[in-house]
Amino acid sequence: MDMKDIFETGCFSPGWIEKETEEAPPVPARKELSVLLGELEEIKSNIENLQAKQWYLAKLIQYHNEGFART
Repeated sequence: MDMKDIFETGCFSPGWIEKETEEAPPVPARKELSVLLGELEEIKSNIENLQAKQWYLAKLIQYHNEGFART
């Protein structure tokens, strides 16, 4: 059985030889400078909060390791 017979018996869809086209990636929207600066300040604030929490947890671990924790 050759390829034409296989195609005519319905084993392949009519578009089986069509090549799929790749879609172009979407272009990211551009933001205003003031919006970007506001987002940067928010990120800085989040980093400072995380650093404070990290310092606090490090002190708690130090107290626990030195035996100051109540048992």
